[in-house]
Amino acid sequence: MCRATSRTTDRRETCEGTDSADGYGGIVDQRSDQLTDGQRAVFDGREATVSVTRERRRLGLTIERDGRLVVRTPLGAGFDAVDRFVRENRRWIDAKLELWRRHRPLNSAPRLAEGELFRYLGREYRLALTEASAPPAPVRLVAGQFLLDARVAEDPVLARAHLRRWYREAGADWSRGRLQPWAGRMEVAEPRLVVRDVGKRWGTYRAAPEPGGSPGVMALHWGLFQLPPRLIDYVIAHELAHIRVSGHGPDYWRLLRRAIPECESLKAELDEMGRHVWLGDLGR
Repeated sequence: MCRATSRTTDRRETCEGTDSADGYGGIVDQRSDQLTDGQRAVFDGREATVSVTRERRRLGLTIERDGRLVVRTPLGAGFDAVDRFVRENRRWIDAKLELWRRHRPLNSAPRLAEGELFRYLGREYRLALTEASAPPAPVRLVAGQFLLDARVAEDPVLARAHLRRWYREAGADWSRGRLQPWAGRMEVAEPRLVVRDVGKRWGTYRAAPEPGGSPGVMALHWGLFQLPPRLIDYVIAHELAHIRVSGHGPDYWRLLRRAIPECESLKAELDEMGRHVWLGDLGR
């Protein structure tokens, strides 16, 4: 059976196989029908996507934000071993899918209309369309309002691009003032920071390719900056912890809990509030 671990920043639920005598969580099946990365297959009657990682040493299961089941395997894993692992963890999968159904994203699709609400750092701001002949920028936050050039608003694709760019730039500026204090608190080197679309995660950390080189790169999702600062801080700390501990095992959570004793309650709050974050869709 698997040991459940929760991955907050990518809004997924993950299950990892426990250690076995051979150190591979039971994966010793080097069959001719070994699975390939990106393959779609049916295990125990469930359709799943296969993710093969050379460094992985155990089987794992992930329920993605969209409800897809992903099977994570070491290189060379065979179909029978994976099918058995999925079957043994049937109850975990059913429980997490039910949790997903109850907490699936409810992301809003705001309209580009006067008075529409947009959020930044946990506060709501009303949209105002401007008619200035030469505004300083297509999107601005001024005196408690989101100002958007009315000409830009006529093109939803262009408006979305400018709004997302504003969140990326504003989020990067805000985060730079938070990264150093958290890195010092967790006793890690400060990584390079980027704000961009990181898909179905709130944040990622990628270590430097060469040991002893730069401290790596942290990427934060631009949509994260609609949430209150305490939740952004949580995601920053969550990713910084990966500089010292890879994965989400007990050592990782002990480290994070020392830095943020209330990390479990923040995780739950992020899971709930994150369902309502605007991720780029626009209404009509």
